Amino acid sequence: MLVAAAALLLGGGGLAAVATTALAGSNDSRPAAGHQHTVLASTISCPDVGIKLRQVPHSAQLQVSKGLATLDRQVHDAYHRMMGGSGSTVLTQLKQQRQRTISTMITAIARDAKRPSYLWKMSGCTMKPADEGAGTGGFDSTKSTRDGWYQGQQPQPQDGGQQQSQQPGQDGGQQQSQQPGQDGGQQQGQNGGQQGRPGGPSPDDFVDITAVQPNAGDPPFAAPRGGNATTGTFTTECGRNEEGHFNPDNVIVTPGVSNGAHHTHDYVGNKTTDAFSSNDSLAASDTTCTNGDQSTYYWPVLRKLDGNAEQKPGAAQDANVGSVITPATVTLTYRGSQAGQVQAMPRFLRIITGDAKAFTNGTKNANASWSCTGFEDRQLKDKYPLCPNGSQVVRTFAFQNCWDGQNIDSGNHRDHVAFSDRNGNCPNNFRAIPQLVERITYDVPQGNSFTVDSFPEQLHKPVTDHGDFINVMSDDLMNKAVSCINGGRECR
Repeated sequence: MLVAAAALLLGGGGLAAVATTALAGSNDSRPAAGHQHTVLASTISCPDVGIKLRQVPHSAQLQVSKGLATLDRQVHDAYHRMMGGSGSTVLTQLKQQRQRTISTMITAIARDAKRPSYLWKMSGCTMKPADEGAGTGGFDSTKSTRDGWYQGQQPQPQDGGQQQSQQPGQDGGQQQSQQPGQDGGQQQGQNGGQQGRPGGPSPDDFVDITAVQPNAGDPPFAAPRGGNATTGTFTTECGRNEEGHFNPDNVIVTPGVSNGAHHTHDYVGNKTTDAFSSNDSLAASDTTCTNGDQSTYYWPVLRKLDGNAEQKPGAAQDANVGSVITPATVTLTYRGSQAGQVQAMPRFLRIITGDAKAFTNGTKNANASWSCTGFEDRQLKDKYPLCPNGSQVVRTFAFQNCWDGQNIDSGNHRDHVAFSDRNGNCPNNFRAIPQLVERITYDVPQGNSFTVDSFPEQLHKPVTDHGDFINVMSDDLMNKAVSCINGGRECR
């Protein structure tokens, strides 16, 4: 039974809110008694201010961090106002809020650096259909045949560049329903009222891995080989987050701000990492790694779609509903370069791979991979895999393997690192460093039963998966890793 609940016109865009008894992520199309779910036809798409930042002087870093977190909160709140039925002025109010916040960021940067006036153009937001692909350059990873794309090289669109990927939510006109157990898309607010919660994932976010053609050549955790390649590996063992180190912070992008991610991160390695960590506190921390590696390794949690709505930031308060799934295995491997020797990466180097906002930003920086054990020659970027009985879900993050030789971070947290080309060659003035590859496996219930945490307006799309890393290895340990890699040895 479908019941039309509201039609909201938003600044020329449209959002249709529909109550339905169908459960997202269920293969059973029959109504589930007692459950109603809000269905979204659109989401909010805002220019990503953070990705456009180039120079952020030290004096402006905290103000910029707070500004970026405020922009995310404004989109979060606007999205939930849409869910709650406030329509006609949401985008106008959001633009006004963003203008004020961007103004404070521009002023802070301009005190000690060139005034970034280009940010003024980034205040306006639009509506994006939930069944639309992830922007220009989107592709269907079930059909990609280009080897090596999981290393950061973007596959070419199919059909001469005209193919738009069938992104999550393309279900032949059907709209996306909410997660099980969300009581009609409503969660209890702090004031006793009801607050709408966005849905996801869509049944079309999932694909049977056995129906996918091999598309990735060697699996993404394999070391380079042949020619001048440095074929050694260094593996650091840091557990599976058995100690339950979770938080919704974003220490790289929004340091100094609690709940800067609006989704929950899983941590291994450094035991104290949160929004307020500094280089000194990271260096003083204990670690879960058996070799003394104090590095910080983190990624969004995976959740079962079981309706568990824990009311706290990063969880149900940010539309991430379901019980957290502990990984079955976590493998952290550093590997070499196809072009030759690698150099030590500097301590406190920060790297982000993938894009938490890829559904609205487009796939330029999307880089996480999904697969199943036994099928890792088939890698997905814009789909969740449905694995056969006895096969585990696999997430793989291959991090940037070239460094500019000077900076441990950059204004947008990306410009100081880069991916090599398929031959292992780094961009001009960049040097090869060990490439971190994270491989994480999960035992999940059969069917469309799981989702990755995301910003609410990103609708839990698999293309938004991402990984974060801060190198806190001692110089001795990093030098050992480099020696093993360049010497063709497998070390732990």
